[in-house]
Amino acid sequence: MRRLIRAAATLAALVAGGLIFAAAASAQQTDRPMRIGIIGTGNIGGALARHWVAAGHEVLMSSRHPEELEPLAAELGPRARAGTVAEAAAFGDVILLSVPYAAVPEIGRDHADALRGKIVLDTSNPVERRDGPMAIEAQQKGAGPASAEFLAGTRLVRAFNCIPAARLRNEANRTPERIAIPIAGDDAEALEVAERLVHDAGFDAVVIGDLEDSRLFDLGGPLAGAWTAAELRERAAALD
Repeated sequence: MRRLIRAAATLAALVAGGLIFAAAASAQQTDRPMRIGIIGTGNIGGALARHWVAAGHEVLMSSRHPEELEPLAAELGPRARAGTVAEAAAFGDVILLSVPYAAVPEIGRDHADALRGKIVLDTSNPVERRDGPMAIEAQQKGAGPASAEFLAGTRLVRAFNCIPAARLRNEANRTPERIAIPIAGDDAEALEVAERLVHDAGFDAVVIGDLEDSRLFDLGGPLAGAWTAAELRERAAALD
């Protein structure tokens, strides 16, 4: 519970410290459809594209082979299109990053100018057998702090990294209670936008804390699982 209290205190301090106007801008932002650039449109990115288009947002889906995404874009209709990674990075008010973790440093380098200052929702997990030795260092740091180094200048939020793709695709708006998505970040407005997009995808967001706290829901972490919001908050409180 101390983590959750600390997170709330941090958000309050940020507002008190001069983000009142940013909060007002955020309120306007959360009232309108958003433009979301998706970098890496596999199972996670594709499922979220579908949910967000249904909620009224515009998406530009990208991959190394954008022509392979054209059928999905056609299926989703006029609010969806396919393009290159560079086009997605330029297009989005918000960026969803959902790639093999070894690709994160390259994306941070190659698209630094386009991504600077943007809210980035990072779903990517370091996995040694796929990503090689760099994954070990990222796991030791925690994926949140490691991604923040690779994506310097962005407003990073960890989200959607610990829900299986099948559940993300098939269990949006689950009844009687939605599945909770833990999120964490160092930027108050970015967390607010992330909460809205989690909700619009059909899930409940639970702010766990800052990027350092996001290690609690790294793969294998104590908060990585499928619970309701009340259950997730209870598990987080029990860690203190």
